[in-house]
Amino acid sequence: MTISMLSAAIPPGRTRAQSRHRGLRSKRAMDVAAASLGLIAGAPVMLPTIFLVWRQDRHSPFYIAPRVGESGRDFRMIKLRSMVVGADSTGVDSTSQADMRITAVGHFIRRYKLDEVAQLLNVLQGDMSIVGPRPNVRRETDLYTEVERRLLTVKPGITDFASIVFADEGAILEGQVDPDLAYNQLIRPGKSRLGLFYIEHRSLGVDLRICWLTGLGIVSRGRALVGVAKLLASLGANNELVELATRRNALQPCPPPGATQVVTSRAQPPLGV
Repeated sequence: MTISMLSAAIPPGRTRAQSRHRGLRSKRAMDVAAASLGLIAGAPVMLPTIFLVWRQDRHSPFYIAPRVGESGRDFRMIKLRSMVVGADSTGVDSTSQADMRITAVGHFIRRYKLDEVAQLLNVLQGDMSIVGPRPNVRRETDLYTEVERRLLTVKPGITDFASIVFADEGAILEGQVDPDLAYNQLIRPGKSRLGLFYIEHRSLGVDLRICWLTGLGIVSRGRALVGVAKLLASLGANNELVELATRRNALQPCPPPGATQVVTSRAQPPLGV
């Protein structure tokens, strides 16, 4: 019996399922290895920072943030606290870089993304992956269109295309009267499109390149954006998405994927197609 005959005898669905299972196992193995190494390598910086956060107000240096994960399940995301205690009681979910709730140490933490490093613990627990769409609060996922709900079909991640492209989220929202509404109009549309594109083209190779570009973004944002644009183009992204990744043009309000109107209120989802 030839190889082609053997291949024909295997149901295509089973082959795809086996391939997907192997891919998930490889991704999980990479997650565990990277999270373990990251926590060890980051300890010399993280431990003094944790102490400084505790010292400023004698409260826990960690913030447990409720987020929506895979399949719409809630989980407790761990972050190194960059804001005053009780900052979440204001009901404001989006944060500008001039937000008065950010502490002195918190500005340093946010500048170097140290608040995200603690999420490596979530990766070890299996709630998150190293690479994947960023998790959101329930108030935001309740506004998702049917198209955007595909973002909840995979594990959320610490970084992805959007994390690099919108790393300046605080600056984008600075001076906005309603940061949450501005987020939905200026950031969410592109962030969701990039997340959906990642889901369609995810692979171990893509994950490794995103991790590299994330690190590059800390020292050279411009080079990281160019790298993201090139990666998107190589994967077949349309010109609009590639241009968005360069961030050469000012962000304009636009509808999120699956909607025909710009969000004007968080009270209800935008009208769909």
